[in-house]
Amino acid sequence: MFDKLKKAFGGSDEPQAPKVEEKVEAAPVETKAPAEEPKAASAKPRIGYIHLSGCTGDAMSLTENYDILSTVLTDMVDIVYGQTLVDLWEMPEMDLCLIEGSVCLQDEHSVHELLEAREKSGLIAAFGSCAITGCFTTFARGGQQAQPKHESFLPINALVKVDLALPGCPVAPEMIAKAVVALCEGDLDYLKPAMDWAACDKGCGCDVLTNIIRQGLCTGCGTCALACPTRAMGFSEGRPSCDRDRCIKCGSCYMMCPRSWLPESRIKKETGL
Repeated sequence: MFDKLKKAFGGSDEPQAPKVEEKVEAAPVETKAPAEEPKAASAKPRIGYIHLSGCTGDAMSLTENYDILSTVLTDMVDIVYGQTLVDLWEMPEMDLCLIEGSVCLQDEHSVHELLEAREKSGLIAAFGSCAITGCFTTFARGGQQAQPKHESFLPINALVKVDLALPGCPVAPEMIAKAVVALCEGDLDYLKPAMDWAACDKGCGCDVLTNIIRQGLCTGCGTCALACPTRAMGFSEGRPSCDRDRCIKCGSCYMMCPRSWLPESRIKKETGL
């Protein structure tokens, strides 16, 4: 995965070393022109954006980066695909594709677009809770307006391989901005948690109760309750509790819990198991 990131966004220092040597040894006229072309390509990654089934809250969160939005969209990346951002229907090759929303199995267009995006994208990022866990769309059973035949909604990792995940309902504007900047700069240390989140399948407060509290790992920090967008997570005597009627299975509580990502060896050492 690290190699893929380095190749897509020029994050590795290894390919840059030969270019410096070539400039010193070869004639300036012959080497300058070809050396500048790959730098321009890696400096402006080709970004795509796809909206499937969701509330568009993550795209709205993206636009809340008022202070740097124009710089990111014009100077740092090239938005090459996305019906809400670019008037282009034929999907091009992309370095990164942000996919918001879960995929409806009864929507042939969405399924086809998702599969095509996987073929034409160097990296796929699940953008928000609906794309990662299915979130509130998993409660749909058909009969709802305006598409009563739509009854089966799945997270996108059920159909394609996901490389990165930006959790949240919606994703925090600061997280989006920092992730895009990190991708452009090849900051793999910052992106490591997003790569780990791509494999997370924990989507509700019950997972916190089962895997954290009942295992004696909870420290009572309150992060899960603060991360919950519907106040489904509450606190009683310093420990979380989950109101299942409020829970929308967005996974924010589990993903934001600092104890949920402890390595198994560390957990066994601390608990004496």
